[in-house]
Amino acid sequence: MKKIIFRCLFVIVAFCLFLDVKAETKSQFKISPGVDLVSSYIWRGVYQTGPAIQPSLALSYAGFSLTAWGSTDFNFASPAKEFDLSLNYTFSGLSLTVTDYWWSGEGARYFKYKDSHFLEGTIGYYGGEKFPLSLTWSTMFGFNSDKKANGDRCFSTYIEAGYDFSVKGVDLTASLGVTPWTGLYHREGTNGFDVSSVSLKASKEIKVTDSFDLPLFVQCIFSPNQDNVYLVVGMSF
Repeated sequence: MKKIIFRCLFVIVAFCLFLDVKAETKSQFKISPGVDLVSSYIWRGVYQTGPAIQPSLALSYAGFSLTAWGSTDFNFASPAKEFDLSLNYTFSGLSLTVTDYWWSGEGARYFKYKDSHFLEGTIGYYGGEKFPLSLTWSTMFGFNSDKKANGDRCFSTYIEAGYDFSVKGVDLTASLGVTPWTGLYHREGTNGFDVSSVSLKASKEIKVTDSFDLPLFVQCIFSPNQDNVYLVVGMSF
């Protein structure tokens, strides 16, 4: 069943790429640094760390982008450390992404790829300002990290739908994330299809001075398959 799904997704992507051959692309080269400060780091409904700083650096050109993203918490005695690399191509509202995740922590061997990295492919869609619906399908497919106890691959998969809207000057994003089969996102002892995350994120720039606005966001996250709930506050620069 999983192989059939992957083949169907491949056909869809190949067809979209064929349609986009003659499409115009932006050829301007951009360098985009950024940083988030969060009260806790929650990834796809799963708790990762407490307060953390999360820098990023993206290089983009003609629809392609290469992004380095990291996270380090404030536990100075034994800091949790993550470093991810993503290669993305966006066209006609669709996007293709391959991400290398590494979150083994400070002191771990980064270049021991097979045992410490997770490789994931993502297909995404965004409807644009007139219909701001986003859909993503993400599946782990490489290295040895995403495996069951018997050695078979889990192909851990996360599917998310989100919708952007505004209320009284506050930007809101409502999202729902599910996992279709047993894998990385399940609490121990749970299996099969499950709801990973139901969230509402509110973002607004708070005016501090005439020349400085504070980019604040608050996100409420319900995680049914973890039997947990989170309220996260953060700043994005």
